[in-house]
Amino acid sequence: LFSLQSQLSQALNGLSDRAKEAKEFLVQLRNMVQQIQENSVEFEACLVAQCDALIDALNRRKAQLLSRVNKEHEHKLKVVRDQISHCTVKLRQTTGLMEYCLEVIKENDPSGFLQISDALIRRVHMTEDQWGKGTLTPRMTTDFDLNLDNAPLLQSIHQLDFVQMKVSSPVPAPPILQLEECCTHNNSATLSWKQPPLSTVQVEGYILELDDGNGGQFREVYVGKETMCTVDGLHFNSTYSARVKAFNKSGVSPYSKTLVLQTSEDTQSEEQTLPFPVPLERSQLRRMSPFSSTLNLQPSFSGRSYFELRSSAHQLSLHSSLQSLNSAVAWFSFDPSSAHADIIFSNDNLTVTCNSYDDRVVLGKTGFSKGLHYWELSIDRYDNHPDPAFGVARIDVLKDAMLGKDDKAWAMYVDNNRSWFMHNNSHTNRTEGGITKGATVGVLLDLTRRTLTFSINEDQQGPVAFENLEGLFFPAVSLNRNVQVRL
Repeated sequence: LFSLQSQLSQALNGLSDRAKEAKEFLVQLRNMVQQIQENSVEFEACLVAQCDALIDALNRRKAQLLSRVNKEHEHKLKVVRDQISHCTVKLRQTTGLMEYCLEVIKENDPSGFLQISDALIRRVHMTEDQWGKGTLTPRMTTDFDLNLDNAPLLQSIHQLDFVQMKVSSPVPAPPILQLEECCTHNNSATLSWKQPPLSTVQVEGYILELDDGNGGQFREVYVGKETMCTVDGLHFNSTYSARVKAFNKSGVSPYSKTLVLQTSEDTQSEEQTLPFPVPLERSQLRRMSPFSSTLNLQPSFSGRSYFELRSSAHQLSLHSSLQSLNSAVAWFSFDPSSAHADIIFSNDNLTVTCNSYDDRVVLGKTGFSKGLHYWELSIDRYDNHPDPAFGVARIDVLKDAMLGKDDKAWAMYVDNNRSWFMHNNSHTNRTEGGITKGATVGVLLDLTRRTLTFSINEDQQGPVAFENLEGLFFPAVSLNRNVQVRL
């Protein structure tokens, strides 16, 4: 009996060990479930970011190709219209000569006919020779000699798939925010980070996140390979949290330590550097919402612009929202780094013109996503009645066409007699009243009411130009060599 009890006890001990291992294995499996869910969210975010980047690239290419088609269209029309005009004049001259000759033939005076007949015959032959070979042949075909070869791209899209990779290296270590290299100016903030000094794990990119400034959820503001990012369109007097993580084919690293940032109330302050001890230190930063970002490795924004309350009755009648506008100042100038190469800058980048007869776009350095903003542009030169355009645009607006030709800009273009509003190449609200040298164009961007309004010489030009605006907007102008404007 004792021997049997001993055998059963030993068997139970072995079974108990198996049960303990099973419990530990279940804990491991439950942890794997949690990890799979987290990795799925991270992987889906990376996939969406990659596909969105491809879609953005395709949309930009589409806009470029449409611009080429439009130029070909204008060229064909010009050639045909010139030929119509030339042929019409020659036909009118020929018809007149024919009618005159018929009248001469009817003349009953033989002596008079003999005097002019030789000259008329030579003139008729000369006129006939002018209708020589090719004169009545179209100089331009109606076909567009352009053929879009999209087969390789379609094939690449169909072949777009996941590459199954064996996990041969660990995920990266959490990045370190380099506070001594982080700085802010105006409503832009530059954040910098690096991998830990002893880390040897390969990193393919980084994901920078900010919260909404009210303690809400974090959202991505940048995904890419760079280790420095400038976030535009931030606001004043708000508290934000920032964090960054790294990723490679094996997965995503844990987050860096969180940096808490306090926006400044001093809207005219110079560039400020984040204080050195470590995360959770407060610093001067300006808030951005919604979360758009641009990569800018030169986080210095010089120059100025302004929005201020004037006592003029015309100015107050421009928009009722101006009544709530305080004399805060958000400094900006025109931005050479994002402008078309034909734009010419002077006066500390506050004055611009162009060396091309075609319209070229230049943006302001500061983007706005909330609040009430007003700025003015003086027309310093205006020759041959061009059509400059004024308004706001996204950072990736077309730079080689009139402002408002694509869906990235909202503008008013104006000549010496009247103006039109334009967005996505749609022209609306023709309004009498143009500009001359010395005129002042005002732009009122009210992102509280989500509207855009224009004025000329402090009188509102037309109705509210655009409504339901949302996102990050940069002041923008398009002009050619016949115009010079000053911010």
